Amino acid sequence: MKRPTASTNSNLPFRTTGFSTLVEGLDYAAKGGTGYNIFSSRGDLEEVLTYRDIRDEAMALAQAFEKAGFARRTRVAIIAETSSNFLIFFFACQYAGMLPVPLPLDIYLGARTEYISCLRNLITKAQATIAISGPDMIDFLREAAQGLALEEIGTFDEFRALPTTGGHLRPFQPEESSYIQFSSGSTMAPRGVLISQRAITSNTSGIAAHGLKLQPGDRGTSWLPLYHDMGLVGFCLAPLMSQVSIDALAPQSFARRPLVWLKIISEHGGTISFSPNFGYELCVRRGTNSATQRYDLSNWRVAGIGGEMIYANTLNKFAETFAEIGFSATAFLPCYGQSESTLAITFAPLNKGVKVENIDQDRLGIERKAIRVNANGNGNGAHVNFRPFVACGMPLPDHQIEIRDEAGAALPDHHLGHIFAKGPSLMDGYFMDPAATSLVLKEDGWMDTGDLGYLTGGQIVITGRQKDLIILNGRNIWPQDIEEAVKGIYKIGPNDVACFSVTQPDGGERIVVVAHCRVTEKEVRNELRKTIAATVRKICGSDCEIVLAPPRTLRFTSSGKLSRALVKEEYCAGQIPNLTPGQIAPQPAATDLARTFEERP
Repeated sequence: MKRPTASTNSNLPFRTTGFSTLVEGLDYAAKGGTGYNIFSSRGDLEEVLTYRDIRDEAMALAQAFEKAGFARRTRVAIIAETSSNFLIFFFACQYAGMLPVPLPLDIYLGARTEYISCLRNLITKAQATIAISGPDMIDFLREAAQGLALEEIGTFDEFRALPTTGGHLRPFQPEESSYIQFSSGSTMAPRGVLISQRAITSNTSGIAAHGLKLQPGDRGTSWLPLYHDMGLVGFCLAPLMSQVSIDALAPQSFARRPLVWLKIISEHGGTISFSPNFGYELCVRRGTNSATQRYDLSNWRVAGIGGEMIYANTLNKFAETFAEIGFSATAFLPCYGQSESTLAITFAPLNKGVKVENIDQDRLGIERKAIRVNANGNGNGAHVNFRPFVACGMPLPDHQIEIRDEAGAALPDHHLGHIFAKGPSLMDGYFMDPAATSLVLKEDGWMDTGDLGYLTGGQIVITGRQKDLIILNGRNIWPQDIEEAVKGIYKIGPNDVACFSVTQPDGGERIVVVAHCRVTEKEVRNELRKTIAATVRKICGSDCEIVLAPPRTLRFTSSGKLSRALVKEEYCAGQIPNLTPGQIAPQPAATDLARTFEERP
């Protein structure tokens, strides 16, 4: 019977800092007995790898790569399945001085043609000359690589068959790169983020020592994909650099049975786990499962939340749903980051739960000031429209954040502006894209995150993406506000609505709301349109165009985020059907993880 790796190393001093490369961190972790454990969709243990196992196999592969004549700094595209193979090959590249490029799995991208196109695009952007996958994905990979200048393409087992005798290690040095991480592409096409050894070791040590304050006996649990920064850095590299064991569930397994995430935390004593907002929401919707009554979440001390907009209401429901089995709301840890900063930029204080500010929506949109109000009014008895925002903490050590206006001047607390960040965790740039890099990274070392927000007592509050912002009649409108308000209207679920604006012939903006529609009755559809219109009018004082689309129409990124840019693109191209009263909605193939969650029984 397999047993998972231990949570502590009795004979190895616990370290979270002081490593200059990923290889140095793995070499140290390999002296102990902690490691990486992979579970099935039912929560059964399938694979066990100590960090020593990962190091030994990675070193052997690195020697094989050198023996085969693969040049240093060669880009190696690897389909990032949650498996021992991906971890071993990722670190083999570190020992061989080759740049791994994690590629997404098809569960998020749907149709074969679309997925193959995605793979081909990413391989091309990374200028990869080697491509590797498991046997289940090799046909996709080979088709995607047709006509590209690849030296080698094959399965993990085929590369393992390379001779190792006579090969040498060529590990990355502290001043060199470590890997290429593609951004999610929620507001633009994915870009290859070049992460240095300096950036990854700085970020992992900041996460471990400052953000999470890791300690001996901590144990991580994750279902996050390894081609996304939160999964790769947060629950693979950072734990390894702190000798922390991880219990991993594949994203597709989580899609089938979200509550298995909680089952693994319960049965194996998980203390740290993260999820985007929608992961907590899905567990709430499945939380009536009688099996959860047997779980124990009392050891879960850090429940991280990030990767998308954070909604306090979702977290409150999760805490209420699972309080009886030991979950504490004080475990919630909001944070902020992005691929361009390796992962994390800020963390909220530990053990404090969620800090919420109710902000006057009208004044935020018009005056660009975050004015706090009472949830029941403005303190004078008058009702105001407000939106609750979640504070996402202060920067990691040696990092800075600023809020700037359009002219680049720093703004004081509670003034809305552009979020800029600075510190050793920032990327070196977008791979082979100096023009895009120069738009983001400034000569003084500051990075334009592309996000909007404000500061409150030193903590950052995120209001949305700059590219998503709608400006209507001189007022700033966030599409998330409209989407959140529309969710919950008759049979419109959490992943059923997208909002954006389009430019009209007169130069003005028109708001468009695309919502999945599951009803066919003429009267019900007409009422649904009226209700959505009234909801939008209440928020922004303007009429909007409403598109009732078939389920599974909306587009999502590889990490499960709504891609308003892609939805808008398809709308403008006339590719989104607007269901007429009584029309039966077609059922296209699923195209994203969130929708997979939505449709599973």
